[in-house]
Amino acid sequence: MSLKNFDELKKIIEINSWTNNKNGVDKNGEIFACWLEELGYKLTRYPRENIGDHLYFTSNHRDGKKLLLLGHIDTVFPPDTFETFTEDEEWIYGPGVCDMKGGNFVALQALREVKKKFENIYNIDFLLVSDEETGSDDSKLLSAKLAKNYDYCMVFEAAGSKDEVVVGRKGVGTFFIDIEGIAAHAGNNYSKGADANLEAALKLQALVNLTNLEKETTVNVGKLSGGIGANTISPKAHLTFELRYTNTLERDRVLKSIDEIVAKSFVDGTSSKLSGGIQRDVMQPSIKQQEFIKNINKLCNIDLPTEKRGGVSDANIISSQGVATLDGWGPYGDGDHTIYERASKKSFNERIELVSEIFKHFLEKSI
Repeated sequence: MSLKNFDELKKIIEINSWTNNKNGVDKNGEIFACWLEELGYKLTRYPRENIGDHLYFTSNHRDGKKLLLLGHIDTVFPPDTFETFTEDEEWIYGPGVCDMKGGNFVALQALREVKKKFENIYNIDFLLVSDEETGSDDSKLLSAKLAKNYDYCMVFEAAGSKDEVVVGRKGVGTFFIDIEGIAAHAGNNYSKGADANLEAALKLQALVNLTNLEKETTVNVGKLSGGIGANTISPKAHLTFELRYTNTLERDRVLKSIDEIVAKSFVDGTSSKLSGGIQRDVMQPSIKQQEFIKNINKLCNIDLPTEKRGGVSDANIISSQGVATLDGWGPYGDGDHTIYERASKKSFNERIELVSEIFKHFLEKSI
């Protein structure tokens, strides 16, 4: 099967699906709902007031292993910034063409292919969430809950440059520290003050020192603010920082140290409060994941290339629930999150062919 006409993809690319554009995200979702219902899928809608609805499509179920397909229908582009679809002989250009309307389209086309061969699709369900690009703060609880029903998960973010699938992603957390000091006149009453800015600076150094590049753990204080003016001891300060890590041992080490740094007052008279937390836990390679890859390689007669990525996706959420998860099943593309976003036509067709074959073996209960 070689897909030459991308008019259906054009239809959804040209609908603005910025996360905060609920109307556009829902329009995108409705089109996918029509396509999937034509294949016999049943829709469970999770209505949301300020973001797009989350859509959960279930197939007929029977005894055997269960596979979850996962995608997101939002993009990062506000209205009137990047809404065009263009193509040439090799590439398709447009918002979400690789991140990840294009990946969702790969899954759809593969399901259509196996529908032609099998009368019914069994045990392959599809979850489309609406807020991945803003951290999945709303959908992550739903994703984690549904994940417990599945043995495998295929996530349709973009493939690597050599068609790699993703076996590992760093976990990420965003945190905030609010520091209270004591204001005082810097000339007349210097010693009566408690400098929140100084406390913030010392905490910043302690936080950054938690970084361990050998273990690929990073702590980055991306924003520091505080104070009133040059003649006033600062009464308040604020730190915003991010943690990224590759395994749960590092996560626990750093979280414990963060609590200790927040609890300690480097400057007498200051106090601090921590907020925020882990947004998406680490996606770690696992034995079940390795077995999944081994089965795919054997049944499809390939040697599936793999890679790890520092960036996160909803694969992190599913993987953290103990599900054998592989990400990167969408087409290869680049320029994502920019107006130069594009995806390879050749990769589209190669991915559809491979994913269709995997679905075929799954329905034959080979996997």
